[in-house]
Amino acid sequence: MSAFHDLKLRGLDGQDLPLAPFKGQVVLVVNVASKCGLTPQYAGLEKLHQQFHDKGFTVLGLPCNQFAGQEPGTEDEIREFCSLNYGVTFPLGSKLEVNGAARHPLYRLLAGEGAEFPGDITWNFEKFLVGKDGRVLARFSPRTAPDDPLLIQAVEKALA
Repeated sequence: MSAFHDLKLRGLDGQDLPLAPFKGQVVLVVNVASKCGLTPQYAGLEKLHQQFHDKGFTVLGLPCNQFAGQEPGTEDEIREFCSLNYGVTFPLGSKLEVNGAARHPLYRLLAGEGAEFPGDITWNFEKFLVGKDGRVLARFSPRTAPDDPLLIQAVEKALA
């Protein structure tokens, strides 16, 4: 198992969300927020999830309130918002810290010291593409839309 697949998160529903079941799948890890100018990316993320899910791909949304307090809701409010407004079916984790001293172990792995693409997360909707083996293959800016050809190409290559 890879360090990525060894991690366990908590789902937005309060249940355990281990990453081990994603072994052999391609995962797009995205820190998300409900009250951000980029929030409409939820629609594109869901479309991407639907488009490639049957081929072994999933989007993993991780709410974060570290950027201008743009994810102030409770876990129930976030889940309801995502479901009602964007029909989100991909897994959502509970709120976590992506930067700073309380940075979640997943984000230490994705962006911390020694990571393939190190450096603080710059804003909501920053994306990390994780390969079937748990290796981080690419990092995309928050402004990179889910339907960006370079992102789609990277997903297709990772799935091949």
